[in-house]
Amino acid sequence: MNNLIFVAIGGALGASMRYGVTMLMVSLLGKGFPYATLLVNVIGSFFMGILFSVIEHGMMSDLPWRSLFGIGLLGAFTTFSTFSLDTLLLLQDGDWFKAILNISLNVVVCVFAAWLGMQMMGFKHS
Repeated sequence: MNNLIFVAIGGALGASMRYGVTMLMVSLLGKGFPYATLLVNVIGSFFMGILFSVIEHGMMSDLPWRSLFGIGLLGAFTTFSTFSLDTLLLLQDGDWFKAILNISLNVVVCVFAAWLGMQMMGFKHS
């Protein structure tokens, strides 16, 4: 039950942060491209890499931190479902270039961000 509480707290924080980033990005850059979804996915991937490395190095215990930050906060902050919907809407609008760009950027940049987070923490997978 304690882990559920940590997940819920992290989820509330992550969802609130995602909403804030979304509102900021829309006000700055408009709705022509899903910038907010890309940004939260990149940031979340980066911090997931850091969290994984910190836990694997024993610098932080797995529980409750993985539940609070990994599952709760980062799980609510990042979003594959919104990424999927954004891409589908671009395809339905016939904007293949933006759809492919969205897919490519989310995959490549998010994987790179996770790798960068792990490298910053000195993690080497054996």
